[in-house]
Amino acid sequence: QVQLVESGGGLVQAGGSLRLSCAASGRTFSNYAMGWFRQAPGKEREFVATISWSGVNTAYVDSVKGRFIISRDNAKNTVYLQMNSLKPEDTAVYYCAAKSVLGLDNTGGVSYSAYRYWGQGAQVTVSS
Repeated sequence: QVQLVESGGGLVQAGGSLRLSCAASGRTFSNYAMGWFRQAPGKEREFVATISWSGVNTAYVDSVKGRFIISRDNAKNTVYLQMNSLKPEDTAVYYCAAKSVLGLDNTGGVSYSAYRYWGQGAQVTVSS
């Protein structure tokens, strides 16, 4: 199994930046595509970004393109989400997730149901 722990959330003013980290433990972290999702109160879980096992391929939801950057360091078993130019509508609990790719260098996709392992979540609050 893979265990995921998020960190780096907090309170920031609109226009500011935060970097979330997701530390993984378990077997062969580099064989997993990783994703970030978020969920605001009263709303459904939303795809944010994903990255392939090599880090070469990435994808983002339209609302964060140009503002957020997903990256990973397989030697440290860690995936990151750099969030810039934050807006109040970015306020949510952010979750990292892992999906086995069976040796293929694909991103994890946009559906949360496709990811097998999940972290506990990190609160991000953006004030206006």
